[in-house]
Amino acid sequence: MHATRKLWTWLAIICALSFAVLGWVGAEIYLTAPPIPKHITSVDGNELFGEGQVDRGQQAWLSAGGQQLGTVWGHGSYVAPDWSADWLHREALALRQIWAKRDFGASFDDLSKSNQAALNARLKEEMRRNSYDAATGTIVLSADRAAAVREVASHYTSLFGDDRALDHLREQYAMNANSLPDPDDLKALPAFVFWSAWAAATDRPGSVDLSYTSNWPHEPLIDNRPSAGAGIWSIASVILMIGAIAAMVMVHSAAKEEADPVPPKTDPLFNLKPTPSMLATKKYFFVVIGLILAQVGMGVITAHYAVEGHSFFGYPLAQILPFVVSRTIHTQFAVLWIATAWLATGLYIAPAISGHEPKFQKLGVNLLFYALLFIVVGSTAMGWLGSLQHKGNAFAFWLGNQGLEFTSMGRIWQILLFVGLLFWVTLLGRALWPALVKKSESRGLIVMVFLAALCIGGFYATSLTWGQHTHYSMIEYWRWWLVHLWVEGFFEVFATAVIALLFTRLGLIRASTANSAIVLETIVFLFGGILGTLHHLYFTGTPTFVIAIGAMFSALEVVPLSMIGVEAWRNYQRSKAAPWVSTYKWSILCFIAVGFWNTVGAGLLGFSINTPIALYYMQGLNMTAAHGHAALFGVYGMLGIGLLLFCLRGLCDRLAWSDALLKVMFWCLNLGLAMMVFISLVPAGIYQAWASVSTGMWFARSPEVIHSKLMETLVWMRVPGDVVFAIGTLFLALFAWRLLTAHGNKARLAAVSADRA
Repeated sequence: MHATRKLWTWLAIICALSFAVLGWVGAEIYLTAPPIPKHITSVDGNELFGEGQVDRGQQAWLSAGGQQLGTVWGHGSYVAPDWSADWLHREALALRQIWAKRDFGASFDDLSKSNQAALNARLKEEMRRNSYDAATGTIVLSADRAAAVREVASHYTSLFGDDRALDHLREQYAMNANSLPDPDDLKALPAFVFWSAWAAATDRPGSVDLSYTSNWPHEPLIDNRPSAGAGIWSIASVILMIGAIAAMVMVHSAAKEEADPVPPKTDPLFNLKPTPSMLATKKYFFVVIGLILAQVGMGVITAHYAVEGHSFFGYPLAQILPFVVSRTIHTQFAVLWIATAWLATGLYIAPAISGHEPKFQKLGVNLLFYALLFIVVGSTAMGWLGSLQHKGNAFAFWLGNQGLEFTSMGRIWQILLFVGLLFWVTLLGRALWPALVKKSESRGLIVMVFLAALCIGGFYATSLTWGQHTHYSMIEYWRWWLVHLWVEGFFEVFATAVIALLFTRLGLIRASTANSAIVLETIVFLFGGILGTLHHLYFTGTPTFVIAIGAMFSALEVVPLSMIGVEAWRNYQRSKAAPWVSTYKWSILCFIAVGFWNTVGAGLLGFSINTPIALYYMQGLNMTAAHGHAALFGVYGMLGIGLLLFCLRGLCDRLAWSDALLKVMFWCLNLGLAMMVFISLVPAGIYQAWASVSTGMWFARSPEVIHSKLMETLVWMRVPGDVVFAIGTLFLALFAWRLLTAHGNKARLAAVSADRA
């Protein structure tokens, strides 16, 4: 107990210090972010963009799809371009061409090498010079550059408008015509995209050859290349990771762990009688399976748009289900079904652990269910309606699609979800209370479950921290608090603690061992995980020290994953500890799969893009998608399914249980995911990385690469993996249908069971 108290103290200290540093970094980002100009003018006094247009352009882009329609500074979807890189390249080419024709009377490509070199040097000087005047809030451009900006702005207004000449390009980008029907939005959009490219090219005050985005994206035309810091801190992070892994292996080898206890002769939970509130959680799990099916369906459509753009095997589906809507649902439902599975697990196990059913607990569980259902249906419908009918910026922010990846639902729905999560914490806390105040061997685990739940409810408040007019750098800062800390941090702590608690209740591990292990595991995970959030923010207009902190602590995130294989092997051994444990075989195998995908998806694929030098070239490319699919579904999805199966085992008729269906489900999901990632996404990501390194980020995201024969072939090579994966989800649905219809077939099942006996 004394050792465990020390661990809790260290956990509190590490969390306090880490969040203090993270808060300080946020303040520095706010103070040093790329300035938003009031006016952008040429030296002759002509105004290109007026006051408030950068801000309105940001809102317009987000309402048109935002991060579901290309990226800005590398964050978003992968079919349309990174608009910052695209604008930067187009503007550089336009400006160089203006000079070539005026000064030499010929196209740039027709000039001599010496003349080309002279214009390239002039281009770099022009594009990198910081002409922002803080006193007046004005960016002043040369007359030639102003002409180039007008040329690129015309292209963008045509692209986001309805110029028929760009229909083919829009199809390649999987974007519909007239994405911004409001003339004022259409006029303002180029101001925001220009500003994002200007911040990526112009030197920071007091720096030379270092832009506000630390020279991202790679653009050889203006010598936008990785900074020395990106290379140095990448090397340092790899060295730190190797040393930390070696230290962890040594500590683990030297530690003398207690052997697992002798398992009970019978299932300790066999005679557990579900309380009314526990029974009320059953419908949550069936809705989870429905959301999985919907998410997979939208994923198939979204992936197909990468080839056909507007059609699904010839049918013009984008007219009623645009890419931005299908991708929004695909990413949003992934978070929602995983979160719902974990929330329902908490509500199920709380009375089982404490042996206490609070008054009106069933009513609360039912109210929460219908409230969550209302939020899911309402936010999805309003997002689709707002995108399809172009309801405008205010509608998109408050009710529709905010245009931010994984946090896309409108602000009203976010507020309602925050209230719902606080209500969930209340329900969980009141059911756990007797166990929280009672001294027992597993009390530490129960406390960890409750604290993680408290953080899940409380930290969702970070989704309310930005507004319609918030600086884009600060939106990204707070968005990653939600996506990284909320989903990858506290949900994982909650789920890990729940699994440990379940294993202790089954008598497969000692409560005393689990208490210390879970706190130590949380310390190791959060020590790297909290400040590791900053690896998402290397190039989003942040100070250069973000690269150093993010690189080092992100490397430490990989360290605990080095021992995942040991834990997975232990869990496999536990699955064979006694004959009755086979009852929970597929839940335990799901937890083992979590260990595999933690090592491969979060560890191997995650670290392959997390160092600053790697992410500089690969941010916003398919290697990110490979990591995202393997980590999000492989780790959190399989964890959610494992918990779902454990709870349904105690809620449903055991005669209706089908291990045969679950076997197909398990292997199809895991093999299908592996095929999808390693046959399609990883090769596509490597090919794009080559294009980014050799030519530039604009090229890696251009139609020349995205719609090259090789890339489209790699997209089609997703089909075998997608089919196998889809079969797995269908068998999960069939398994659920069998459980749902078991009541009507109870007599028949009992008779079959009796005959077999």
